[in-house]
Amino acid sequence: MSTLDRLDETNAPEKSLPLIEKSKKAFGRLPGLHGVLAGSPAALEGYQTLHRLFAEETVFDADEKTVVWQTINVEHRCHYCVPGHTGIAKMMKVSDEISDALRDETPLPTPELEALRTFTLAMVRERGHVDDATLQEFYDAGYTQRHVLEVILGLAQKVMSNYTNHIANTPVDAPMQKFAWVPKADR
Repeated sequence: MSTLDRLDETNAPEKSLPLIEKSKKAFGRLPGLHGVLAGSPAALEGYQTLHRLFAEETVFDADEKTVVWQTINVEHRCHYCVPGHTGIAKMMKVSDEISDALRDETPLPTPELEALRTFTLAMVRERGHVDDATLQEFYDAGYTQRHVLEVILGLAQKVMSNYTNHIANTPVDAPMQKFAWVPKADR
């Protein structure tokens, strides 16, 4: 059952209207998540800003961004974001091998990507209280302090979207329905 309304330019708060237009321009449509977030102009703007910063300003390449996003989405069991980021990964030319491994929770094709997933999972599961050994393994895989901070940025973005979708039970957008996902534990 949905407990949060999905809004658009006809019923959103006035301050959300330019943000809705920004989303429509970026995606060619108003994604369901953005329609829900439009109920709070501050929430929609915050999400758009975090997404832009993570997608455009981090040092992660497309594969690494996908690992961070999908690791969090899968761990949070987000019925909306896993299909959404599967579609985004395809647009970013990320291999199906990487996408499938993330969705199915099977090994990733490189030790570096697996180290990124392991660190990201530790951040989520331990709520940022990762132990020294986990942090050192991440650094030993070639990552730096900047990467740590940028995983935290990606986590902030995904907490907003995953938690919103859990409460709203946001329907998966039509273009992403072909990437529907069921958590491994529920198969």
